[in-house]
Amino acid sequence: MSDKAKYISDYIDLEMRTLQAFDQPAAARVLDAILRAYEAEGTIYVCGNGGSASTASHMANDFNKGISEYVEKKFRFYSLTDNVATMLSIANDISYDEMFRFQLQGRLRKDDLVIGISGSGNSMNVVNALSYAREQGVETVAVCGYSGGKIKEIADIAFHVDINNMQIVEDVHLILNHLLMNVLQRLWDIPGHNM
Repeated sequence: MSDKAKYISDYIDLEMRTLQAFDQPAAARVLDAILRAYEAEGTIYVCGNGGSASTASHMANDFNKGISEYVEKKFRFYSLTDNVATMLSIANDISYDEMFRFQLQGRLRKDDLVIGISGSGNSMNVVNALSYAREQGVETVAVCGYSGGKIKEIADIAFHVDINNMQIVEDVHLILNHLLMNVLQRLWDIPGHNM
C-alpha cells in the first residue's frame, strides 16, 4: 500500500470510529432547541469562524430553503457570518472578538436561539456571542470539538465531538446539520430524505 492509500484509509478509519461515538442524545437536544425556537417564531442565530463559518451558512441554507420550501411556516435562521462588510467593519472598528456579539445586541428576543460553532470551543467571538445570549435569557447551543472549550461550559446544550482533529470535527459538525435536516424531513414527511 502506498503512503497515499494508507493515509486515505487512516482518515476514513478515524472518521468511522468518531461516528461510532456520535452523541445521538445531544443531537436530539439540539433539534428540540431548534424546534422550540421555530414553534415560538424565534430567530435562530448561528455563527462560527473558518470552516465553522461555512457550516453556519450551510445550516442556515438547509433550514431556510431545504426545509422551509415545503412548509407553510418558515424557519428564521440567520447566519451571523454571511455579511462580510458588516463582519469586517466590526472587526476593524471595534474588535474581532465582538464580531458576533455586536450583531446580536439589541436584537435578541426571549424565544430566539443562538448556536455557536467552534472546533476548539474557544473562539472568543463565539464565546462572547453565547455569553451575551445567556445574559439575555436566550437559549444557547454549543457545537464544538477537542475538549469542548469554553463554549461547552457556558451553553445550555452542547454537541461535542471529542477528538483533537479539526477536519474530523468539522466533518461531524456538518453531518449533525444534515442529520437534523433529514430527521425533520422524515418527521414532517418532506420529499427528499430517500430513506
